Amino acid sequence: MDIKIKNIEKSQVLLLREQIECRKGQVVSKTLAQNGAVSVTLFAFDKGEEISTHQSGGDALVTCLEGTGKITIDGTDYILCEGQSIVMPAGHPHAVFGEEQFKMLLVVIF
Repeated sequence: MDIKIKNIEKSQVLLLREQIECRKGQVVSKTLAQNGAVSVTLFAFDKGEEISTHQSGGDALVTCLEGTGKITIDGTDYILCEGQSIVMPAGHPHAVFGEEQFKMLLVVIF
C-alpha cells in the first residue's frame, strides 16, 4: 500500500503542536497520512470539546502534544499531559475530552 505524509512541510524540523491550532468551540483535525493499514492525524480540542464514545477497528496510539486531555477507555478515565501517550485498544469503546485546550497526535494501526 502506498502512503505518503501530507499537509506538513517535509525536510524541516517541526514542532507538531504548531502544525494545528485550537479553535473556540471546535475539535480540529488534520490528516497527515491515511490508507487501509494506518491513519496519522493531528487533533486540537478547545476546552470542553470532545469526541464522544466510539470504537475503532485498529489500535489507536494517542500522544499528547500540548495541554491536558481526558481519555476514556472501557469507562475508565485517564488524564494525559504533554509528552504522555496511551493506546486505545481496537474494539474497545473510547472517547477523548479536552480538559483544557489539548493537542494530540493519533496513530491508528488497522
